[in-house]
Amino acid sequence: MNEIHWIDYAIVFISIAVAIGMGAYFAHRQKDTNTYFAGGGKIPAWAVGISIFATLISSVTFLAYPGAAYAGNWILLVQGLMVPIVLVALIGIIVPLFRKVIRLSTYEYFERRFGLFARLYSSFAFTLGHFSKAGTVFFLVSMALATFLDINIYTIVLVLGITIILLTLLGGIEAIVWMDVVQGGLLIGGGIICVCLLLFLPEGGPSEVFRIASENNKIDFGPYDWDLTQLTFLVMVLNGIFYALQKYGTDQTIVQRYLTAKNDHEAKKAAYIGVLMSVPIWALFMFIGTALFAFYHAQGAPALPADIKADEVFPYFIAHELPVGIRGLIIAALAAAAISSLDSDLNCLSAIAVEDYYKRFRKNVTDRQQLRFGRWMVVLAGIGALGVAILYISWGGEGVLGALFSLYAIFSAGIVGIFMLGLFSRRANKQGLYIGIAAAVLFTAYAVLTSTKVDIHGTGVKETLLDLGDWNFTHHKYMLGVYSHLIVLIVGYVASLFFKTPLADKELTIYGYLEEKKKQQQ
Repeated sequence: MNEIHWIDYAIVFISIAVAIGMGAYFAHRQKDTNTYFAGGGKIPAWAVGISIFATLISSVTFLAYPGAAYAGNWILLVQGLMVPIVLVALIGIIVPLFRKVIRLSTYEYFERRFGLFARLYSSFAFTLGHFSKAGTVFFLVSMALATFLDINIYTIVLVLGITIILLTLLGGIEAIVWMDVVQGGLLIGGGIICVCLLLFLPEGGPSEVFRIASENNKIDFGPYDWDLTQLTFLVMVLNGIFYALQKYGTDQTIVQRYLTAKNDHEAKKAAYIGVLMSVPIWALFMFIGTALFAFYHAQGAPALPADIKADEVFPYFIAHELPVGIRGLIIAALAAAAISSLDSDLNCLSAIAVEDYYKRFRKNVTDRQQLRFGRWMVVLAGIGALGVAILYISWGGEGVLGALFSLYAIFSAGIVGIFMLGLFSRRANKQGLYIGIAAAVLFTAYAVLTSTKVDIHGTGVKETLLDLGDWNFTHHKYMLGVYSHLIVLIVGYVASLFFKTPLADKELTIYGYLEEKKKQQQ
């Protein structure tokens, strides 16, 4: 590790101070829950779109994509490529639907379509998932920043956590969106600088980089085998389809952004901006990994440590090859990626707590009481995420935490299936859906328990949680989500046929949209 210069420290700490300052700047506007959670529905489409992009591009992307491309090829990008393909047709339906049928919580739609249990199940799954995600992001980015800045990791966790809590607590969704605009620019700028340096640092320049990449099949999306047990193109296509639906149709962090725009047209525009910005940046960070491979395999290249892992190569390059100032900018971009993802998580977790639980179980509360409760939930959610990160540091992300995240996978099964069933079938009913959810939970429990290996006893030896021999789940882990969603969709629909219930309101399905569009064309 090269000694970090004071200029680099200054750039990083200025970026953190700007985040806190942004929260303080917008604090005086946060007078009610509509402003705090939805920005009063007055934020410009371009800013909302960049905020969606910045939320999707987390620090995990910043670190994981270059590592994956360095070690292999661009197969992970296939998931991202599916997003615009799926959403070009559906954004025009999904965005107006949510803006019409919900006040704030995505999961209000689930209740209106299938009853209270569907709402509580899906919102609880979102909460569990984003607690685990927030803790993971805190842990990963803190590990990287502690290495770069030569500061104790617990100090990094606390500074980063307090920054995110203050930004979210003070400024609400307005501060988050506008900070995301700044942080998104920092992320894009940092990525472009790294690409430019990696293209021209090796002898021979860009032509040499592409020659080495071509000879080693680095810019490729294979293997293309019809095999669901390995990470193949087919597995990533299927996973990407459901990833797109999950993010844009069931994820509070994205759906809540639709509500911040001025009208349906602006909200749809924002969604398109978010999608179309994300894919090129995912590709950019994939190319960084490819260019890193070319840089360290070119003639006269500096040697890497013998025991370095693929996902450590990009941080090593930042630490050893970047000049003073540029290094600080890239480290600040890494911190910005974490902040832009985690501030959204805290605000949305708070919105869910207010809308799905507080208002339901405490009747006749005023808007002022809701806002006060929401602010407290931001603090508690932030502390909870910090706690998960500290547990990760203490236990190395293994053992108990691995088992906890396996349980999350089990009890959040099939959320996209619920959404698709509600959107595409008027015949589907809550009785059939509940049977579908039960089937998906049982299947997911079987698949997770028979395929997950963790160090249960702390001995360093990983064991399968439940070993059924030849009956263990052997397909790739990315297929687990695909199957659970399909089980809810298929089993839920078939089971619905056995219960005589009225057809669902057209406004809650795709058929209401199609009928309205037909009337407009006449």
